[in-house]
Amino acid sequence: MSAITTHILDVARGRPARDVRVILSYSGKDGWRRIADATTDGDGRAAELLADDWPLEAGTYRLRFETGGYMERCGVETFYPYAEVIFQVVDVEQHFHVPLLLSPFGYSTYRGS
Repeated sequence: MSAITTHILDVARGRPARDVRVILSYSGKDGWRRIADATTDGDGRAAELLADDWPLEAGTYRLRFETGGYMERCGVETFYPYAEVIFQVVDVEQHFHVPLLLSPFGYSTYRGS
């Protein structure tokens, strides 16, 4: 399993958000670098976000959720065309699960397990 995972729950519809593009980036000395790109599955998960050959490094990461296209496909107006979550990895031996709770006019996130 990837060291960084995510899932999206559409709390307004009461179901997982499928087919949402998720982009993972790492902030290094030269700025942000895209390291992974995935699409959520039928359960709203992007479980295999990081490739097995990409070693997790300590530092700052960003998950960008392309939520606008998802809301458009659902026929719903949204205020947020995307959501970005920035977090830090200190202990590279841990697993980092970063869920997104989504609605048309708000979102929240937390450190999952």
